[in-house]
Amino acid sequence: MPRGDGTGPRNMGSGQGPMQGRFRRGRGQGAGPGGQCVCPACGTSAPHQRGMPCYQMTCPKCGANMVRQ
Repeated sequence: MPRGDGTGPRNMGSGQGPMQGRFRRGRGQGAGPGGQCVCPACGTSAPHQRGMPCYQMTCPKCGANMVRQ
């Protein structure tokens, strides 16, 4: 370590870089509260319900598992 502070060359180690945490997602975080759940088989869409992943929903028309859009 150049200065003995744990940062490494050009301050890029140990969380001191310019992009620190910008694109991180914590565990268990989804795509957010809004959006639509869409059936890949027939195209039916329904509003996303907070706390329930779209893949756990079934399409009301054909019964296929839905995906997040």
